[in-house]
Amino acid sequence: MTKLSVNINKIATLRNARGGDVPNVLEAALNCERFGAQGITVHPRPDERHIRYQDVFDLRPKLQTEFNIEGYPSDDFIDLVLKNKPAQVTLVPDPPGVLTSNAGWDAIKHQTFLKEVVATFKNAGIRVSVFMECDQSQIEAVAKTGTDRIELYTESYAKNFTRDAEQAVAPFRQAALWAHDLGLGLNAGHDLDRENLGHFVKEVPHLLEVSIGHALISEALYLGLENTIQAYLRVIDMAQ
Repeated sequence: MTKLSVNINKIATLRNARGGDVPNVLEAALNCERFGAQGITVHPRPDERHIRYQDVFDLRPKLQTEFNIEGYPSDDFIDLVLKNKPAQVTLVPDPPGVLTSNAGWDAIKHQTFLKEVVATFKNAGIRVSVFMECDQSQIEAVAKTGTDRIELYTESYAKNFTRDAEQAVAPFRQAALWAHDLGLGLNAGHDLDRENLGHFVKEVPHLLEVSIGHALISEALYLGLENTIQAYLRVIDMAQ
């Protein structure tokens, strides 16, 4: 069964725009869980423009579902994750000033670095996922780092879905098969929404988790958070 992890960065963005603590990030996360989310994802960045490091400390003891912390493995990020020990850490290659994640790792070039970081987290009992694109040589390289899973970067699928859904999903289906053959678990995320999610879940085998934030939180402005999460869960359920 594919799990839905809700990325709550946009909740924090709204809070930070005004200052103070409205909307409350912890309350929103707990509501996401109460409404059916099977995980909570945060992606703290060095400038703390949305999720703050303190949010991670506030969330960790309260969450009941899987907690996934995404980020570039700088020394500060590694320290944050080790102090909070989430169920999963997702390593992304974002430089500090990037607006949003826009590429997977070059696991060939950075294999030694990734091996060291993966080992650090796994030794602490934290499952590791690495943000990747649908390239066979790169997936083979990341498998040698010791990571537990990869998260496929799905922007190209979302961008091309309305033009040709089958052509858009084909590379991800193949990447999923490569990953599975190499013993890697499979996650996916970036620009997935209620329109394109069902086809992706149906066509991509061995999919363990999708992480969705921007589209889901945006739809919640119209439909409400509970209705939106339930709608996404129905899409996933119907596709399996």
